[in-house]
Amino acid sequence: MLKKILTGAVLFSLVLIVACAGPTSTPPTQPPSGPIEAKWIEPQVAGNTVSIPVSEVEDNWNIHFKVGTPDGETTFMAYKYDGQIFIRANICPPCHSIGYSLKGNILVCDTCATTFAAETGDGIEGACVDYPKALVPYEIADGNIVMSEADLIAAYQDTLQPGLP
Repeated sequence: MLKKILTGAVLFSLVLIVACAGPTSTPPTQPPSGPIEAKWIEPQVAGNTVSIPVSEVEDNWNIHFKVGTPDGETTFMAYKYDGQIFIRANICPPCHSIGYSLKGNILVCDTCATTFAAETGDGIEGACVDYPKALVPYEIADGNIVMSEADLIAAYQDTLQPGLP
């Protein structure tokens, strides 16, 4: 009888532990509704390589980060759209904005409200529509998005000019 009571108590304890542990934390599969304002993060810089955690983009859907270059500070955005992560220059030259919100499939300039296609970076409507947001190539390694400083600078310079090369 004592053996049955102890076995029952152990099983009850295990069930209670599992129930109290709750669900594991996983990134949401659907973006939050409405515009998603960007969260600023600090990238890791090692030599000519810049990296940001994939988890920051997965958890926040839209982030911004700054990188110092010989010509000054440059800004970039990383966001999740349609199951993919995109890295783009984060500058709107005519209005001098360095912030974009993600609203569905649209990037919206936080200063002038010009809209850009999240998938291509192309301007859709607004005062700064002629300055598409250039894409930065990257690799994923050890849970990080890894970019070269040269690719970041090239995308930033491309975004400063009307149209893309």
